[in-house]
Amino acid sequence: MTVARSAMAAASGVPAGARELAARLSALFERDVEIVERLDDAQRCLRDANERLWSGRSPDAWGLMYDGGAAGGESQIAALAAGGPESQMGLLVALEQIHWAIDRAFQVYQFACEERRQLAVDVGELSQQLTEVLGAVGWSAKEARAANVYELAGAVL
Repeated sequence: MTVARSAMAAASGVPAGARELAARLSALFERDVEIVERLDDAQRCLRDANERLWSGRSPDAWGLMYDGGAAGGESQIAALAAGGPESQMGLLVALEQIHWAIDRAFQVYQFACEERRQLAVDVGELSQQLTEVLGAVGWSAKEARAANVYELAGAVL
């Protein structure tokens, strides 16, 4: 029935208010895609920074490494730590760089999450308005909720 309703909407016209709401919703959906890309990038940065800290050994290997009982793993930090006292400055610099990389990625992630939460509120409000406008011209609530906003935004009168 939804496919039939979408075809009928395109053929018979959709109220201008519904088209405008649908266009606004489709723009919000595109914005959501951009936010998700930023979330993915931030997650990738966090994962990369974590990998720079440690890879190849479990956290309990630190004690063994400093006791001389085990190799230090294969990470940037492990390589610097294995270099002895002369590499301590390099180790501190690397740890500082990783710290700030984690901090930046976490801030980007938090900001994008909040932006996405606010976007969800906007989508909910516009969706409700669209359902009401379509309901006023005979659409059932189920049909209105299932409508393709991209089709509605491009429908002609």
